[in-house]
Amino acid sequence: MSIIDRISSWFGRAPADAAAPAVAQPRLHRVQCASPAGLHRMAYAEWGDPANPRVLVCVHGLTRVGRDFDFLAQRLSRHYRVVCPDVVGRGRSDWLLDPSAYGVPQYVGDMVTLIARLGVDRVHWFGTSMGGLIGMALAAMPDTPIDRMVLNDVGPVITSTSLRRIAEYVGKAPKFASLDEAERYIRTVSAPFGPLTDAQWRHLTVHVTRAVDGGGFEMGYDPDIGKPVQAMMFLGDIELWNLYDAIRCPTLCVRGAESDLLTHDTLMQMTLRGPKARTLEFAGVGHAPMFMDMAQVAPIEQFLTEGITA
Repeated sequence: MSIIDRISSWFGRAPADAAAPAVAQPRLHRVQCASPAGLHRMAYAEWGDPANPRVLVCVHGLTRVGRDFDFLAQRLSRHYRVVCPDVVGRGRSDWLLDPSAYGVPQYVGDMVTLIARLGVDRVHWFGTSMGGLIGMALAAMPDTPIDRMVLNDVGPVITSTSLRRIAEYVGKAPKFASLDEAERYIRTVSAPFGPLTDAQWRHLTVHVTRAVDGGGFEMGYDPDIGKPVQAMMFLGDIELWNLYDAIRCPTLCVRGAESDLLTHDTLMQMTLRGPKARTLEFAGVGHAPMFMDMAQVAPIEQFLTEGITA
């Protein structure tokens, strides 16, 4: 069974702006990947020593981009070569020629290509929401390259409540007259991220929008990425315990205490099954923690770097 068919059986098939905060800049690259309809380029940002054999791959949520991880990546680049891709259809990456291919099977195939491009056999993984699902799918496979994993506000049960909430905005293509207007929209749809500074909200806005010809801004993703979510919203809770139970690498699962996607009950079950994950909850945050301050980053750094030498 091919990698695409294997993962499809688990998930199913469903019909720089001046106002941004000053941060160090990553190296920007692209890698060529394949889909059934043809080739596409996946962009990624890279932090830290490019010769470091210890690699951390950070993968974002459904409508987000790799630059969400700038703060986390800068901190962890002391230990790792940190690689943050824009999943196909988002950010600087190409859009798929066949939108029906948007989904975890395609994304896992792209990540395997990326890891091969990086020239390493083993990686650590940090996945937010969709990025965590991609990580679970890859970590559950025989001979997985993932040695250690953080799941950020996602697990083997995805609630129908969260799917309906996400479906309300994903797949739409709003236009904004200004970056300020775009930021107001981002603050609204992303309110569960919790309390962030003005500079952090601007950073998250700048990197997930793009200027359009004739003036104004739009969201920097293909509206068709939302079709799988819209198809699943009527199916009830999505359960992936068979996937989770196959994972063997050390795993930390983080939950926003107000999350509507990952329930506390599911989090507790995750400590008893599969990799028997360690858990961490952040108060005052929903879906999902953004790891833009040290209070959130410090325990991640501690978990990921256990057992590696400086």
